[in-house]
Amino acid sequence: MSCPGCYKKGTDRFCPQCRQKLFDGLKIPAVLPFDTPKDTNLPQYQEKTKRLSISGVQLKYSIRLEDGVLTLSDKNGAYIIKPIPPSRQITMPEEAPENEHLTMQIAEQVFGIRTASNALMHFKDGAPAYVTRRFDVIASQGLRYQQEDFAQLSGKTKTTHGENYKYSGTCEDIGKLITKFIAAPVPALEEFYRLVVFNYIISNGDAHLKNFSIIRTPYGDYNLTPAYDLICTIIHSEGESDMALDLYEGDIKHPFYEKYGYHGTPHFEELAKRIRILPRRANNIMQSLLSKKEKVLQMINDSHLSDAAKTKYRGYYEDKLRRFHNL
Repeated sequence: MSCPGCYKKGTDRFCPQCRQKLFDGLKIPAVLPFDTPKDTNLPQYQEKTKRLSISGVQLKYSIRLEDGVLTLSDKNGAYIIKPIPPSRQITMPEEAPENEHLTMQIAEQVFGIRTASNALMHFKDGAPAYVTRRFDVIASQGLRYQQEDFAQLSGKTKTTHGENYKYSGTCEDIGKLITKFIAAPVPALEEFYRLVVFNYIISNGDAHLKNFSIIRTPYGDYNLTPAYDLICTIIHSEGESDMALDLYEGDIKHPFYEKYGYHGTPHFEELAKRIRILPRRANNIMQSLLSKKEKVLQMINDSHLSDAAKTKYRGYYEDKLRRFHNL
C-alpha cells in the first residue's frame, strides 16, 4: 500500500501533504466515482468535456470538485484526468497513467523540479487514471491566470507552420523568449535548463513547444509554469527521436554527435552558453541530475508500473546516464 500521490508507504489513501496539494486538505477517495471512458459512456464524457482539447493519442478530460466529490465538467474544471490511451499507435498503453505519474514524482521528489500536483487514481472499474491539478485555476475564487505556451509566444500555429508546428523550434529559441518575457530571466533560464536536461535523461521525447509555458502572476508579471506532461515516452514509442526539439540549430553537426550518434555533455554545455547560463551553474545543474541514480531506481522499483515496464524504464534511464560519460 502507498499514497496514490507520493508513494508514501503504509496507506492506500492520500497522505495529509498530498491532500493539501491536490484538494486543499479535503479527504477525497482515491477511487473516482465514475467508470473509465468506453463505448457505452463515451457520449457522456464528450458532452462534459467539449472545451478540452485532445493532444496526440492521449485523451484528456476535465473534472472539478463539487460538494467534495470529483465530477466530470465542461466548465470551471480544476483538474485534468488522463485515462489509458485508446490508441493502438503506441506500445504498452495501459502503463501510460503510471508512467506519467512516476516521471512527475521523480522530477519533484528526486530533483526538486516544480511540477503540477498529480496522482494516480482509479476509476470504479479499477482502470488507472493520471490526475493533475490545474495550476492556472483557482476554482474557489472563480479565477484563471493567463497562461501561454511557447508555440503561442513564438507565433507558431498549424496555419503558419503546418501540422508539426509545435516541433518547429529549438530549446535555444525558448531560452531567448524567456529572456524577453520574464522580468527575472536568470532563475527562469536555469529552471528551464534543468527541465531540458531532465527530459533527455528520462527519455521524454515529446517535450515540444506547447509543453513549456509562462503564466501571469497575481502581481502582473510572468514566470515559468510548473512542469507538466513529463513522461518516459520511449516506453510507448520505441525508436522515436531522443528529443522533440533540437537543443540549438545545427546541434547534430557537433563532433560529439558525429562520433557517437547522440547528444551528450558538450551539447548541453553549448546550450547553456547560448542561453547565457554561467558554465559553473550549468555544470552544477547537470551534475545534480546525474548523481542521484539510486534514488531514481528506487522510485521506479516502488512504482505501480508492471515488471516489464520497470525494466524498460530502468534500461532507458541508465543508457542516458552513460551518454554523459563519453567525452
